[in-house]
Amino acid sequence: MPEERAQDSEFKVVDRRTFSVDGTRREDAPAQQEAAEKPRPRATASAPTAADTGREPAEYLDGEGSGFETLVSYLSTTAMFQLGVLPGPGGERIPPDLPNARRTIDMLDVVQEKTQGNLSEVESRLLEDVLYELRLTYVEMEKRGAPTKR
Repeated sequence: MPEERAQDSEFKVVDRRTFSVDGTRREDAPAQQEAAEKPRPRATASAPTAADTGREPAEYLDGEGSGFETLVSYLSTTAMFQLGVLPGPGGERIPPDLPNARRTIDMLDVVQEKTQGNLSEVESRLLEDVLYELRLTYVEMEKRGAPTKR
């Protein structure tokens, strides 16, 4: 049996966590800021056509991307604030609010469940990546015994 496992496998494990066990940002972790700055291809099949609704597809978009991408971005940013990872508007530290962060992450999970099979590959990957990162951050904050708002 062990001889069979010695063969090279195509299975590869990649640690995509942003933070180390002690809570510091890993140097080799891809920065979320860089990913946010990269333009994402827009899926044309997800927007209704003018023939379907009488409205132009551009009316459904805010210029920054699809409404779905904006929704995911809004909810993930809210969760990051609630986890205490992002600083406040004035740069001040925001205390973690783990119960509400959990609710926000759960909302994103519901969005993933309810939209399964209806998203473009780019939208699906975006949602998977955001949920992965938020769940890991939540678990790390919970393990540290982060104080919560009451």
